Parts: sequence; C-alpha cells; structure tokens
Amino acid sequence: MNVSRRSFLGSAAFAGAGTLLAAEVDSHTGMPTRVLGRTGARVSLLAFGCGSRFLAYKDPEKAAQVLEHALAQGITYYDSSDDYGDGESERRLGAVMKPHQGKVWIATKISKRNGDEAMRIIERSLKNLGKPDLIHIHGLTDDADLAAIEAPDGVLKVLYKLRDQKVIRAIGVTSHTDAVVLRKALERNDFDCTQMALNAARMGAASGARPLPPSVDSFENIALPMALKKKMGVTAMKIFGQEKLSNAAPPEQLVRYSMSLPVAATVIGMPKVEYLDRNIAVAKAFKPLAPGEMREMSTKIAGEYKASLDSFFRDHIDC
Repeated sequence: MNVSRRSFLGSAAFAGAGTLLAAEVDSHTGMPTRVLGRTGARVSLLAFGCGSRFLAYKDPEKAAQVLEHALAQGITYYDSSDDYGDGESERRLGAVMKPHQGKVWIATKISKRNGDEAMRIIERSLKNLGKPDLIHIHGLTDDADLAAIEAPDGVLKVLYKLRDQKVIRAIGVTSHTDAVVLRKALERNDFDCTQMALNAARMGAASGARPLPPSVDSFENIALPMALKKKMGVTAMKIFGQEKLSNAAPPEQLVRYSMSLPVAATVIGMPKVEYLDRNIAVAKAFKPLAPGEMREMSTKIAGEYKASLDSFFRDHIDC
C-alpha cells in the first residue's frame, strides 16, 4: 500500500465519525460528554488518569480530595491499572468511587498475559474497585506480545469469559508502542474499547525508524480508523508524551488537539490541582480545532518530536 493510498483510507475511515465529536453538556456540572462507542455509556470528555501522576499525591487523604473535586466538576471516566503502584491506584480509586458506581465509568488494566496469572490479579482488582466497567489489556507491544494475549491460555479468553458472565461490562486493549500491531489486535478480536497514544506528535512506530512520514505512521492514521470502523469506544492517552511535549505547544492546545479527534474521552494524569482545574476549564470551553489547524500543528510538532517519542515509548512501561 503506497503512502497516498494509505492516507486516503485513513481519511475515509474518519468520514462519518463527526458524530463522535458531538457532545452533550451535563446541565449540572457544565462538562461535555460523549458516547463511549458501542458500550452506549456516556462519559466525560476529560478523563482522570490514575497512574504515576495520581500517585504523586503522596497523602491518600489528599488524593481522595482530588478525586472528589474531579467528580464534583463532572469527570466521570477514571483510568487505573493493576500495576499502578502495585494496586495502590485501584485501592484509592475504589475507596472514593464505590458509592458512585453506575454514575461513573471505571476502567482498569491487566498486565499479565497468562490467563491464570491474570485472573489472580483481576480478583484483586475486583476487591479494590468493586465492579469496574472496563478492563483493558495493558500496553500491547509487538507481534509476540499479541500472540501471547491471543493464546489458548492467554488473558483474552479470561476477559471474554468475565464479560459473558457480566462481571464487567466491556473489555479492551491499550497501546502506546506500535500502531500496526494494535490495528491487528483490533481487527481480529472482539474488543469493545481501546486506548491509544493520540497526540499532536503523531506517535505510532515501535522504533521510530519506519521510512514513513508522520502523517501516515501513527496511531491516528493506522489504528484509530479500525477502532472507528468497529464502533469501539476510543480514549486518547499520552497527550503530553510523558511531559516530552511540554514545550512543543501551549498545554491547552495539546489537549484540544486530542479532544478534536473522534474519541470519547481524553485521559490525562494531573499531579497538581491547578493542572486538573486548567484541563477542566479547557474541556468545559472546548471547541474542536479546525482540520487545517490540526494539520499545521501536527506537522510542526511531529517533525520535531515524533522520532524521539516513538523511540522512548518503545521501552516505556506505565506503572
């Protein structure tokens, strides 16, 4: 497939996805909400990332206050993982959110690939969180990793069973490493949701060495169209590229770029209350960037940052 043909296919897949950008504003909080794909759930445009940035609140009581503040401002999507602080993130999140189940969307992730090992960790997650809405397979990397996930004794079979038994509402997979591998996973498996690195630097290559231009070799152009074709609930992550994009553009513009894509929510870790309030303000005042603005912004930022980001995230582990 040549570059122009691939670019066309990516653009074609986005056609008709404009309805995903349509938001309903919560009349009580003023927070825009979008539908999380085929799950049918309506979630806040801004999602609260509960990884290392959340764990930066060293005092658990302070962390609880931050979650309560986020909830009061209309954030209804919370993103955790079994290995964020070895379960500490889930414990903190569950302590605050269990009384609000049914009114918020709780997503967590499982890092183990073997089904039996995964189930033991999932049991801990269920204890910590009550009943999470979504469990993602965490951090898909390469073809060998995908094969392990899909193996007869792999984690995917466990998640199918839990969904069938209605222990959880939805299952998914995340990746910040390789858009081509993620596309394969989405195309041949029955996922409800996916989370991928969607930022103005157009991340997407495992090594940063593929001889394709940033406009083509990215999650945005390779994996996202497949997710939309299958009507999955898509969330964006790595908006700031682990702070490596902090000087690439004003933070509000980086957030607006990702929110302007056909995604349900944009997941951001916010280690200071002022960051949380800033991003809430961006979400509540959100207006999509024009396509021309997005192209100009991503061309500039990807040209300067894409290769180094792709290389960094080849070995990056969320924790």
